[in-house]
Amino acid sequence: MKRCLLLLAVLLLTACAERGPRNLDYDASRDFAAYRSWGWADPAIEYRPNDPRVRSDLTEQRLRDSVSGGLDQRGLRPAMAGARPDLKIKLYVILDQRQQSFSYADPYWGPGWGGPWGSAWGPGPWGPSYVRTQTVTYPVMTVQLDMLDGRDGKLVWRASEERLLDDQNATPAQRSAGFGRLINELLIGYPPRP
Repeated sequence: MKRCLLLLAVLLLTACAERGPRNLDYDASRDFAAYRSWGWADPAIEYRPNDPRVRSDLTEQRLRDSVSGGLDQRGLRPAMAGARPDLKIKLYVILDQRQQSFSYADPYWGPGWGGPWGSAWGPGPWGPSYVRTQTVTYPVMTVQLDMLDGRDGKLVWRASEERLLDDQNATPAQRSAGFGRLINELLIGYPPRP
């Protein structure tokens, strides 16, 4: 009984753990402890495609605020004005259209011989069933965060995450919170442990 409870507790803790970004890569030869300051690359945020449904001053400010807060939580501070940052931050916001097909068997329904439960006449399935296939198209937003070394400009950290773009009815506060969660997921594991 104790083993079952212990196993259940471990499973619950595992389910509650943060999962981190979908795609993560970094340069293991870099000393991430040496990075203390950051600044925005030029341009700071690129949108692909340059879609006005996603790109706006409001979206850009929410992303900038979320990145600033996430980096601050990890001990990275904005570089002083005029100083070269240790890291340059660049974001990509990529909007894709995905498709998924669903197939299911659909029997013919209607009045006819051989109704349900063996009755002689009545409504029920008749004839062979046929397969229906339905294709659904939906928008997916990928956010990729790149960290470039401030001295040599080389990529040292990259993380990306996808989200279903379904916030048409979201309030500004909900959108800000959503970007905050997304950026925090991207930064899970930063700095990497040797």
